[in-house]
Amino acid sequence: MKKNRPLPDNELSKYAYFTGVGFQMLAIIGIFTYVGYRIDESRNTENSLWTALFALAGVCISIYTVIRALTRRGK
Repeated sequence: MKKNRPLPDNELSKYAYFTGVGFQMLAIIGIFTYVGYRIDESRNTENSLWTALFALAGVCISIYTVIRALTRRGK
């Protein structure tokens, strides 16, 4: 009789998961930067204050989502 062995983690699924996390990070930063750019464009500002602020917010949020994804994956 054959024993059921647990299947090893599929390495390809790990790469796909973390690649998806990377694309999610890129999308969050891109969307936030675009929103800041559009605000700056509509207000005709000389400097890109809103673009910088929204880009920074996007980076912070994307880092938070990556950390959350990594801790969930570890459980």
